[in-house]
Amino acid sequence: MNEIAAATAALARGELVIMPTETVYGLAADARNPAAVARVFEAKGRPRFNPLIAHVPDLAAAMKIAELPSLGVTLAQAFWPGPLTLIGKARPGGACDLARGGLDSVAVRVPDHPVALALLQAFGGPVAAPSANRSGRPSPTRMRDALEETGGSAALALEGGDCRVGLESTVVSLLGERPAILRAGGLTRGELISVVGELEEAPADALRSPGRLALHYAPDAPVRLNARSPEPGEAFLAFGPNAPQGERVWNLSVTADLREAAARLFACLREADRTRPTAIAVAPVPHHGLGEAINDRLRRAAGYRG
Repeated sequence: MNEIAAATAALARGELVIMPTETVYGLAADARNPAAVARVFEAKGRPRFNPLIAHVPDLAAAMKIAELPSLGVTLAQAFWPGPLTLIGKARPGGACDLARGGLDSVAVRVPDHPVALALLQAFGGPVAAPSANRSGRPSPTRMRDALEETGGSAALALEGGDCRVGLESTVVSLLGERPAILRAGGLTRGELISVVGELEEAPADALRSPGRLALHYAPDAPVRLNARSPEPGEAFLAFGPNAPQGERVWNLSVTADLREAAARLFACLREADRTRPTAIAVAPVPHHGLGEAINDRLRRAAGYRG
């Protein structure tokens, strides 16, 4: 039995599988099976009210579990497969109540990774696959990090290389009159606006999205933001040229490339944390483009609300 067939069989038995995507590695379970979804929560130590994203192989499969209005279909056609999650009203028989966090809505996306798509096509049902880390920890963008975090809870793990995007998906609600961003991610605000025009802000709907807890993506060491240089005992995440050098310095992008910084963010946080510093200081990162999502993750790692 090949790996995809073995993973499909494991999901059908209600077991968990570590699955690569272009954003981060996910801890996958049958989204229709409450007992399997409960195992995901248990493995992650995740609060039950935080909903999970249902992963599907294509738009047709998404329409079976979520009501997507015309602008949602337009977004899906433009950006799927890709790092975009859409939230619509849940249809019966799709993701179970526990996977939806008890809400009447469901978050759904089509990942842009050949291994993930092969598994989803073979399985034939929605797969809940939150990041394969313990809740609140930095998301794994490499196989070894996923195994270190939740490998003991998975029946098997699928290798997919380092994640190309390295940030979770952008989450867009389709429950209002206009699409609204609930979580910045691997797809930028500008890219969305270029397709559907003006977007709404929807703070009242924020908890319909994963990744909205106050302390999230956090290493063990405290995180200090907007630092120009590290203090004694601190690790340092630099950004751009002319950064300080040292044993505990990781540069997110020497060339100040936000896409490279996004792809390296979680891995660098993990490497810095492994040195057991007194804190992890982080250099300022521009807020435009993917910088919006990078700064969102850094603020949550530091425990900021919003």
